[in-house]
Amino acid sequence: MRILVTGSSGHLGEALVRTLQDAGHEVIGLDIAEGPYTNRVGSISDRAFVRRCMAGAATVFHPATLHKPHIATHSRQAFLDVNLSGTLNLLEEAVATGVESFVYTSTTSVFGDALTPGPHEPAAWVTEDMVAVPKNIYGVTKAAAEDLCQLFQRNQGLSTMVLRTSRFFPEEDDDRTVRARYTDDNLKANEYLYRRIDLEDVVSAHLLAARRAPMLGFRRYIISATTPFLPDDLVDLRVHAPMVVRRRVPGYEAVYDKLGWRMAQGIDRVYVNSRAREELGWTPRHDFSALLSRLKAGEDMRSPLARLVGSKGYPAENFSDGPYPVET
Repeated sequence: MRILVTGSSGHLGEALVRTLQDAGHEVIGLDIAEGPYTNRVGSISDRAFVRRCMAGAATVFHPATLHKPHIATHSRQAFLDVNLSGTLNLLEEAVATGVESFVYTSTTSVFGDALTPGPHEPAAWVTEDMVAVPKNIYGVTKAAAEDLCQLFQRNQGLSTMVLRTSRFFPEEDDDRTVRARYTDDNLKANEYLYRRIDLEDVVSAHLLAARRAPMLGFRRYIISATTPFLPDDLVDLRVHAPMVVRRRVPGYEAVYDKLGWRMAQGIDRVYVNSRAREELGWTPRHDFSALLSRLKAGEDMRSPLARLVGSKGYPAENFSDGPYPVET
């Protein structure tokens, strides 16, 4: 089967190409940047280039995007050109080619301001039913591209899936205060409780989405590590997160104490992946408990695939105030 993967020089794109090639598929890797898993160099905003890359493809995985860090280095028009016009080019050429499944990689960032509850409110229980309130050009363009996917499923019959992924990049956090409070591994481990996922689990969700798209039609799914928390925990999570974690993951403190790590005092949101697990038959392997087991054994937190792909650096530029300044 011929499969097109956009953004093949990025984290997820490379991971998808690696996995698909290992499974014996013919993969066309498309990216604006050269890389070992990219065999077509060009922009998805170039319609003629997209048409050439799409020829003969049965499945399209579309993770290529300008990301949140690019807000510091790219114009709003560039976000429209890549994230919207580029996605439109791919959708139209997928219809013309007769593609069977189109999987669009979106982001939990589309929820924007809806993710931040008021000061005296419980933590947000984030499901696909939450209304998106994007807060920057990244979120706006990703949400609009999701709607394009839905439109093409409705009007052109293209089987499309939207996967809203939580954090999986290995780069440092953009928040200076957070970086000062926790080591990078400590912070990422905490996030597996509520807002992070391993790259291997992101890939497995994409493969299942492509397989199920012709049967299910259009769907949006949150793709994040399975949380141990329950809705009854949301009030306490805002101000007493360590107490809740002790209740749901007994024994975590011994591992943290040995490493000199700290648990977040308060957690303001919890991403819920139950719909993807139920409808796709997805079984993510890398949750907080699995991480603790690896840490206890002195192993790396990351899956073998995540270690192979490594860090890409978004963006490549250096800024005086951390990895990149963020528009809020």
